[in-house]
Amino acid sequence: MLNGTNIFLIGMMGAGKSTVGQLLAHKLNYNFIDTDPLIEQCAGKSISEIFADDGEETFRDLEQQVLSQVSAYTRLVVATGGGIVLRSLNWSHLHDGIVVWIDVPVEILYDRLQTESAHRPLLQTEDPLQKLSDLYEQRRDRYAQADISIMVNAEETPTDISDRLFEMINNRIDPDRLKHDH
Repeated sequence: MLNGTNIFLIGMMGAGKSTVGQLLAHKLNYNFIDTDPLIEQCAGKSISEIFADDGEETFRDLEQQVLSQVSAYTRLVVATGGGIVLRSLNWSHLHDGIVVWIDVPVEILYDRLQTESAHRPLLQTEDPLQKLSDLYEQRRDRYAQADISIMVNAEETPTDISDRLFEMINNRIDPDRLKHDH
């Protein structure tokens, strides 16, 4: 159906890209890749350490390298870091596949990230909620360039979201399919 076209999941930290990505990959019979662990492998240290030792710019360079390597493959669902959309060069790789924005309201992100904010270098601030809002505002226009956007509400489970996304991808590829089903 997709002919091996990769699917790139973009969106804020805490949007559920990894969890939804794994479920979606399973549905599509694709492999799943998360760019963050790959970046950690490349660097030989955690993302928090990369930020602390080398700065965000170095992290973004590694992220760009990893994305360019990953996009050489096919049949992948790829969960990307929240800031991957900031570099235009990354878009040239993202546009090789179908880009999906998992759009989650900032309040929900904040609730989800409460427990793990220690592992999120960009949230090491006095007011993490304000920081999340600022990041969302900075990135929203970039995220909106996705091929498919899915707005998530608080009640939806990762399975609900991946089911809905699966349908959206199907319909995007073959709008006639809906007519034949009914």
